[in-house]
Amino acid sequence: MKKSISKFIVVTINIILTAIGASLGLKAAIGVTAWDALSQTISTVLVVKVGTLSMILNISCVLLQLLLLKKEFKVKHALQVFASILVGLVINYVYYDICSKFTVDSYFVSLILLFTCFILCAFAVSVIMAINFISFPLESACMVVAKRINKNFGSIRQAVDLLSIIISVAVALIFRNKLTVREGTIIGMLIYGPLIDWFMRLITPTLRKFSLVE
Repeated sequence: MKKSISKFIVVTINIILTAIGASLGLKAAIGVTAWDALSQTISTVLVVKVGTLSMILNISCVLLQLLLLKKEFKVKHALQVFASILVGLVINYVYYDICSKFTVDSYFVSLILLFTCFILCAFAVSVIMAINFISFPLESACMVVAKRINKNFGSIRQAVDLLSIIISVAVALIFRNKLTVREGTIIGMLIYGPLIDWFMRLITPTLRKFSLVE
């Protein structure tokens, strides 16, 4: 029980760090990850906060898992709703309340914010993945779908990113909104995965010392 509580606390902290990182990426405004681009684009059209739209999309991923898993749907899957709500609330607070107090007036500063976003998110996600206590809804849903249709997880995850980019660009063009898919999106596709791999190799031994990784 004590070990589960420790894992929950550490994972919660890193979920918050992930949301803070995503907020910095949004503030950079030179392109965000495909999934965040989808949230930002649709939120602009519906005139709702991007964190709120993120909540809706992530909880939809949890519901998809419930639909596919049925009796195999466990507590750890349900905890993804908590993660979805927490991420959305933190993004709304950091992006609209804190980040709104300063202006990014140079491309160099935007790049710094973007790389800070990727590093912070990659670190936090690597901790969450290593502990394997609560998964992010999107990745977990992709894993469930991959197993159900007997496909590779990476292929399904990439397909979701591609679909997110297509929808984001199409919606932005149709409603003549600002494109959220830019150079930052491409940079993220190139470095985000390798960063997570590097952080996981770096921090797993430390997490194991504290009995947070089996």
